This record gives sequence, structure tokens and C-alpha cells, in this order.
Amino acid sequence: MAAGHSALTVRLRAHHLLCMLTFVGEGYTPAFTANYRRIAERLSAGEEIEIVSGPDDICAPLMSQCSAHCLLPGPKARDEAAAEAVAKFLGVRIEQGARLIPDKALLKRLRRGFAADLTRKACEDCEWSELCSTVARDRFRNTLVAPC
Repeated sequence: MAAGHSALTVRLRAHHLLCMLTFVGEGYTPAFTANYRRIAERLSAGEEIEIVSGPDDICAPLMSQCSAHCLLPGPKARDEAAAEAVAKFLGVRIEQGARLIPDKALLKRLRRGFAADLTRKACEDCEWSELCSTVARDRFRNTLVAPC
């Protein structure tokens, strides 16, 4: 764990604020999915989120790969688009070091914006976009972060 980070803080890059809304247990690898399930439990328990620049706690299992997509320009561009859209939607700054509490009210509000396509610019060209759209159409049923 990096210096200055509490064990009770989930470090997320900005576009993962959107991904967490539709996580139903699918992922890139079994290790990635198992890690994400543990993070989903922490977020569901209301652990504070700290916005970070670049790879975060969700990315951790992929970082040992030589070609970890977390380091490519695509995810960084998604972070920028998500930070802008979520900040505008919530009326708060979403930047490195920003902190959010993922309580039911925040998650409900974020899901409402996601379902209304107000925060999804970051989802363009994402391989998971179709799955996330299906989850949103299904009213976020079976999601693992603060299930509806």
C-alpha cells in the first residue's frame, strides 16, 4: 500500500466511478474479478473513494502484465471524460485526491445519470459498454456494488 493511503479508502480512477455502477461479476481475468468483488464489498459498506490518476485498486491484478491496458491512452482518456461528466452531473470536482462516500444516495444518483446517458461519454469504445447498457436497462439488478 502506498504511503498516505488508508486501508479504509478505495482508490479509483475516474472512469471506474461509472464501471462500479454496473459491475455484475464479469472481468478480464479470474484474479481481476475476485479482486473487484472484494472492492465491491468495500464500496457497498460505504468505504471512502479517493480519486487517483492512472491505475487504481481495481487495476491491481492486471498490472503484472507487460501490456496492461490500464497504462494505455484509452483508459486515461476515459478517466478525463468520466471526470468531466460526473463532475458536471454531481456539481463537485472529480480530480486526483477528491473523495466521495459511496452511500446509497450517491450510488442512486450516479445510476440515474448513467441510465439517462448523462455521464457515459467515457464509455464510448469500451469493450464492456454493451454489457453495462444491458445492466442499466435491467435497472441495475444483480450489481455487486450496493445492489439495488
